[in-house]
Amino acid sequence: MTDHLPPPTAMAGDGIASTTADKPETATTPAGMDRNPDPALDPAHQHRHAHRNHSPRVDAAGHDDPVYTRGTNFDPTLVPTQDHKAGLDPHGVDKAHVGTPPDYSDHEKADVGIVGTAAEGSTESTSPYERHLGPVYRHRRILTHLFVFCLFTGWSIASLILHRADKNWVVPFLLWLAITLRLVFFHVSIKYVSNPIRWVWQHTALVICNAIPSRFRTVSGAALAIAVILVGSFASEESADNTRANRAVSLFGMAVILFAFYLTSAARSRINWRTVIVGMLSQYIIGLFVLRTQVGYDIFKFIADRAGDLLGFAKDGVSFLTEEPVSLLKWFLIGVIPAIIFFISLVQVLYYVGFLQWFIKKFATFVFWALGVSGAEAVVAAATPFIGQGESAMLVRPFVPHMTKAEIHQIMTCGFATISGSVLVGYIGMGFNAEALVSSCIMSIPASLAISKMRYPETEETLTAGRVVIPDDDEHKAENALHAFANGAWLGIKIAGTIITSLLCIIAAVALVNGLLSWWGHYLNINDPEFTLQTILSYILYPVAFLLGVPRDGDLLKVSKVIAEKIITNEYNAFHKLGTPEFADLSPRSQLIATYAVCGFGNIGSLGIQIGILGQLAPSRGGDVSRLAVSALISGIMATLTSATVAGLVVTSQISRFTGTQTG
Repeated sequence: MTDHLPPPTAMAGDGIASTTADKPETATTPAGMDRNPDPALDPAHQHRHAHRNHSPRVDAAGHDDPVYTRGTNFDPTLVPTQDHKAGLDPHGVDKAHVGTPPDYSDHEKADVGIVGTAAEGSTESTSPYERHLGPVYRHRRILTHLFVFCLFTGWSIASLILHRADKNWVVPFLLWLAITLRLVFFHVSIKYVSNPIRWVWQHTALVICNAIPSRFRTVSGAALAIAVILVGSFASEESADNTRANRAVSLFGMAVILFAFYLTSAARSRINWRTVIVGMLSQYIIGLFVLRTQVGYDIFKFIADRAGDLLGFAKDGVSFLTEEPVSLLKWFLIGVIPAIIFFISLVQVLYYVGFLQWFIKKFATFVFWALGVSGAEAVVAAATPFIGQGESAMLVRPFVPHMTKAEIHQIMTCGFATISGSVLVGYIGMGFNAEALVSSCIMSIPASLAISKMRYPETEETLTAGRVVIPDDDEHKAENALHAFANGAWLGIKIAGTIITSLLCIIAAVALVNGLLSWWGHYLNINDPEFTLQTILSYILYPVAFLLGVPRDGDLLKVSKVIAEKIITNEYNAFHKLGTPEFADLSPRSQLIATYAVCGFGNIGSLGIQIGILGQLAPSRGGDVSRLAVSALISGIMATLTSATVAGLVVTSQISRFTGTQTG
């Protein structure tokens, strides 16, 4: 139970939430008061526990996937209560309520919770595709799916015939496979795939885990993670300055960062080591896959190239509004801002048709299962690289006012640790290292969870513990795809305006402080024009650059300057600085580490953006947000830096977008 929820005044029955069969009785409070406009505050929806952790699992015959709620309107099935009383079936369902949706109770945090979506007997479709794609789809669903399958099958076969001598048939085949699987699982339950996987998992990994005494499991998991990192880092050959000695420094730097957060933890005894171990190991495996294998590099290069292609469509809009030479200018205002607006419009359309929720749900389910975080944290972590640091919190807006302090800290940390897809597209279009940008966005997700949960562990009961919930956005619901696109354009303008004004004010304020420093230094005979905040911070960060594994041949101060520029102003200025002649002589290893180190929103300007957005979503939590903001900023910056240490650990050779040649 969080500190932000009022004590329950009454519960239905013996403490179990009323189900959909009881809707008329639960529309008002027991005292006959008016219905509560916020379902999360209603006593019938509160998540009550006699102990901290969930234990019983969902049985093998149960549901496999989380589902979406109908919206934020008053509905007893929005947030099912959980209780630990006798007389219930294994899922915590009151057997007296026959024919009503089950109340899935007692989930372990590793399991996905199910939230009821509609009353029994409701004829309203629960599929976003059926709701939004019209009566043709609703009444001719099988024929529609068959048409789509035949269309893409023909396209894939044609590409295979035309490109049988090269590899250009691979992408159409993979796209056909993804579409085919999605269409199949519209008609066949996913449990026929997930149940065998669960059975194998329970009879292999869980058997080994259960054979280890509980007090030794954390130590064993940490030992396994360390062993994987050591073998993966030092078993490969050396090349250029990617030596084992430099890799050892990067490993030492990662250990120092983690130990520092352990020492400064708000509650060391409550750290969830599973989140830390799995998070750091996941970050390392992603880096190993991208930077050490050709397949991983090709996959992320393909994603980066397609993101770069997306920018071309935004340039067409800029060309129409101005002229073609202007659209080719590599200005932030021209090269990044239009891409942000266009990308957000597309995101709103994808959200309207239900694809984005489906994709984020799958990703969040994995994060939820693997790292043992709350459902809201998993959703935000999964969404942040795609829709941005503030917009991702909107996906769980009904829960933001009732989040624990640890959850708020994690949401902000995740936003600071990575960059959004819209900004990513803009940076790729400006020629920055695309593969490093894309992989860093993904790597920083588990790292932000691990770092945040060390700095600010969970000490309260979360409202979304044991379940992944993504409520519908009733307030901003679009009537059709065109309406969604228009709403996205307006939202993009507002977000772009926020970014522009924040950057303008922050950079101007930094220039003011730097001017005062120069004036103050002049009277102390410090006439160095570089006597600025960036210079001061770069010397403070000099040891940090060393811990990242930067070669000690003159690159340390330059890399620390780039990191300082990113923290004081923004990552765009840091990327731009990397491309200037002053930094042209950086070694390929130093360039790669620096690129990973600055690929995040962890800067002073983003601090104000996050406080503003979360403050608007939950005005009552403005004080908590402000108090946690600086801690989250530091955590986010360090999570991004751990991605740089991983790059230093695993890189043996890389393609440098700055030189355009094979290095290492």
